[in-house]
Amino acid sequence: MKIAIIGLGYVGLPLAHAFSFKYEVVGFDVAQRRIDELKGGTDRTLELSDKQVKEAIANSMQFTNDLNGIADCNIYIVTVPTPIDKNKRPDLSPLIKASESVGSVLKKGDIVIYESTVYPGATEEECVPILEQFSNLKFNQDFFCGYSPERINPGDKEHTVTKILKVTAGSTLEIGKKVDNLYASIITAGTHLAPTIKVAEAAKVIENSQRDINIAFINELAIIFNKLDIDTNAVLDAAATKWNFLPFKPGLVGGHCIGVDPYYLTHKAQQVGHNPEIILAGRRINDNMGIYVANQVVKLMIKKGHKVDGAKVLVLGITFKENCPDIRNSKVIDVIQELKEFGCNVDISDYWADKDEVKHEYNLELTNKADYQDYNAIILAVAHDQYKTIKIHNDNQVVFDIKSILEYSDGRL
Repeated sequence: MKIAIIGLGYVGLPLAHAFSFKYEVVGFDVAQRRIDELKGGTDRTLELSDKQVKEAIANSMQFTNDLNGIADCNIYIVTVPTPIDKNKRPDLSPLIKASESVGSVLKKGDIVIYESTVYPGATEEECVPILEQFSNLKFNQDFFCGYSPERINPGDKEHTVTKILKVTAGSTLEIGKKVDNLYASIITAGTHLAPTIKVAEAAKVIENSQRDINIAFINELAIIFNKLDIDTNAVLDAAATKWNFLPFKPGLVGGHCIGVDPYYLTHKAQQVGHNPEIILAGRRINDNMGIYVANQVVKLMIKKGHKVDGAKVLVLGITFKENCPDIRNSKVIDVIQELKEFGCNVDISDYWADKDEVKHEYNLELTNKADYQDYNAIILAVAHDQYKTIKIHNDNQVVFDIKSILEYSDGRL
């Protein structure tokens, strides 16, 4: 087998590295910058170390943005993003473009496996017709499909791709077994063969929807307990003494999965005539937490006698989670934009984020030379390890610790 990995981001690159130890692998990405840096032995997402990138190259792995470079492969694994648009509807354009590219080089007997998170039915209803159109081949006769949803946790160096149990599925029973055997050859944690592609798609999309709802519940509790002047963390610590209490924490819910995937499920539910009340209620709560944080900071500044319009505010952290450079769908942006609506002058610092990416994605500038004493308010938005030991204690400042990692703060979720 010769495997092509389509999309070399947080999901595709670690997967390609894992496969490279047993198979001939070609990594394909449309971004020339990405191909150049990987050929040079560097991964700016930091999912792989330079040593690991060079390991893959030593294993004869190739990187290309030329479709001719993957034309002789017989397994195509699609790992492109599946975001939402400004109206919170699924944006399948990366998936569609990837399917067009694969379809243009598809041959008889090839298998196309999708890892991108989608709503149930998307692979066979949206992607397969494109593969047929661009290849002039017949599905389940000339070529076949599989689905194995990604479970990458950006920044997590313990639960890496081979150590996370993998769900697999195929467009026929026989192909399902082939897909399962392929992943089982590299996944040490084991695999689970689902009966159909739709089942595997549904399993993936509910994983993050469940987590989103649980965090939304805790976020709502944090809002209630704040009004009651009760320490939310103290309540959660007490409740956690019961053996079956689920240990979720309040916070901003962004990123490429939890803040996005529920909208894929609700989109499909609405298509078939069902209004998903609980899922959308959870999304409303989590989508508004950035605004809630900004308003709490403004109230605290007013209590300390600060003029809000023109106040200087420092936000520590802009990535969607701690200890990784991933800025996709970061909800810290909501905090920043709301503070700007109040007239605040906001500076942003982050040890992990790429300045150029932040500028390109959000048109915001990063500063890493901030003097804490210069600000009316400081918001610790992301719990990077570098922030856990900082000392911020100025009676005249507002310190809001979203992640509850500082010894002292005026407010927290």
